[in-house]
Amino acid sequence: MPQPDAELPEVARIAADLIRFDTSNFGGGDAKGEREAAEYVGAYLESLGLEPEYYEPIPRRTNVMARVPGRDRDKPALVVHGHLDVVPAMAGDWSVDPFAGVVQDGMLWGRGAVDMKNMDAMILTSVAEILRAGEQPERDLILVFFADEENGGVEGSALVVQNRPEWFAGATEAISEVGGYSIPVGDQRAYLLQVGEKALLWIRLIATGRAGHGSRFHPDNAVTKLAEAVAAIGRTQWPIRLTDTTREFLQRMSALTGLPVEDPDALAAAAGPAEAFLRSTLRTTTNPTVLQAGYKHNVIPERAEALIDVRVIPGMEDEVLAQLRELVGDDVELEMVVQDIGMETPFAGDLVDAMVAALGRHDPGVPVIPYLLGAGTDNKALAFLGITGYGFAPLRLPADLDFTGMFHGVDERVPIDSLVFGQRVLTDLLRTY
Repeated sequence: MPQPDAELPEVARIAADLIRFDTSNFGGGDAKGEREAAEYVGAYLESLGLEPEYYEPIPRRTNVMARVPGRDRDKPALVVHGHLDVVPAMAGDWSVDPFAGVVQDGMLWGRGAVDMKNMDAMILTSVAEILRAGEQPERDLILVFFADEENGGVEGSALVVQNRPEWFAGATEAISEVGGYSIPVGDQRAYLLQVGEKALLWIRLIATGRAGHGSRFHPDNAVTKLAEAVAAIGRTQWPIRLTDTTREFLQRMSALTGLPVEDPDALAAAAGPAEAFLRSTLRTTTNPTVLQAGYKHNVIPERAEALIDVRVIPGMEDEVLAQLRELVGDDVELEMVVQDIGMETPFAGDLVDAMVAALGRHDPGVPVIPYLLGAGTDNKALAFLGITGYGFAPLRLPADLDFTGMFHGVDERVPIDSLVFGQRVLTDLLRTY
């Protein structure tokens, strides 16, 4: 049976409330609910005595920010950010209503429970705990909740950075999603700390031919041309290309497992349910995601299109793009839809040490391993302001939960106990760093 909200810890109640705002982002400017979710966040921040600012560069694409004064204002500010949009959810595929914020079996279910309304709630309630106690964080915190992250941030963080750079005055570092969570390594547990992201290339393939009757002999078929190009890209097995981050990841995984560092895929497999997620960090990936062509069974269309999600090892963008053009051939046009940077930063420094220490205080003796995120976050936009971003949304997870598989997946859910753990770790970090 679903658990009543009144019985839940505050971090779970706030996360459930946020899930109930349907902020589905279909891309290309087709999104909803972001203004309402931002107003909810703003009202919560106001209840803590903060003064939120809103920026809506495009109607209803709302971003919200508040600055929390720290004890030592001579220290650089820390940006703590999340996004309020989610990818769409097809309700018929789910076992619960994806926007009902259902709590059952000790878990919060719904679109955004993993990506990333869980972290949004952890940010809000961590700051609330500090301020309600009459305390301050160690340094200024810049809390930002962006629109449009699920469309590469082109109508969200990219415009905020361009048009509201003053929001980030004095900041040098940032933390956000997709890091700080636990993975099983054999019968042990380890935490992954995200210190880099692959580059983003979202491309469109366009094939054209002659329209005609579906019954005719017709070699100039746009759908056939497109299908061949899509299959060529989708079937390509990209080689492993290591970076400083992935080399350190493999070395630390090897030390934990005893497996040879020369077998990266075996080391990724040692992470159990996280295997596919971690294998993607070791190589470029090119996944077809959308096909569009035709309008009638017996009409050959003159145009066919496909969308391909390409994630590239940092520094290999030009090489991969050249290979993609060769794969699709001269009969198919390759058009860039969104392109964004890859980045890496060393697994070292005061903030890294502080994140590792915060995890250690709440889960003693468990190792923390750096990794390169196969996807991307709004840290890419902040990088243009010279702000170094990390993924740190701490969660201690059950070993058998396929947490990484639920990013953009069906029946997205997160354990309530994991949310409570994460909120405690994040509060600890913000109090002390």
